[in-house]
Amino acid sequence: MGAGREGRHVRRRAGGAERIGSDLVNEGGGIHVDGEGTVLLTETVQLDPGRNPGLARADVEAEMARTIGATQCIWLPRGLTRDYDEFGTRGHVDIVATFAAPGVVLLHWQADSAHPDHEVSVELEGLLSSAVDAAGRPLEVVRVPAPRTLEDDDGWVDWSYINHLVVNDGVVACTYDDPQDADSLGVLEAAYPGREVVGVDARPLFARGGGIHCITQQQPRV
Repeated sequence: MGAGREGRHVRRRAGGAERIGSDLVNEGGGIHVDGEGTVLLTETVQLDPGRNPGLARADVEAEMARTIGATQCIWLPRGLTRDYDEFGTRGHVDIVATFAAPGVVLLHWQADSAHPDHEVSVELEGLLSSAVDAAGRPLEVVRVPAPRTLEDDDGWVDWSYINHLVVNDGVVACTYDDPQDADSLGVLEAAYPGREVVGVDARPLFARGGGIHCITQQQPRV
């Protein structure tokens, strides 16, 4: 949680949740957790010399264990291609992969080999398929097909259905007025049984460097 007035306000709203400070620079979109000790990280985010100069994997893993109780860190080598442009995050995981449940990872899947993210999807699927979580379970990797739109006026798009928000009884998902919207939201519905999936046009958000998950945050039960 943040320090200062904003942090105090959040702690009051959370019923007096404890604030755990850290010198690690790590935005909310830079990690995803399964709630049982497993965390997804990206080498180009947590090990970014612009964020955390001089830190090694072991340093980050120790801080993950101290602050959020993570006992298994799964490192992705990179994020989506456009996320490395001038205004990108250099690899936030929240447009690439997330946990739908312990042991189940949703993966952004760019099937079109013309898009540079196809190579990213293939690489990450191989890595995640060979990984285990904190409980020692092999991960089930579920492909979430990317929008069929490949480019906009600024180049290759990084539009992603992975960048969604899970709330009580529901999921708020990105849509793009794209032919793939309905089918990929159907994948999310299957991944989150019992939750209603609602789509929101996220193109204005992605045009400014983010998505639905990027501008929101869950409030956990204390």
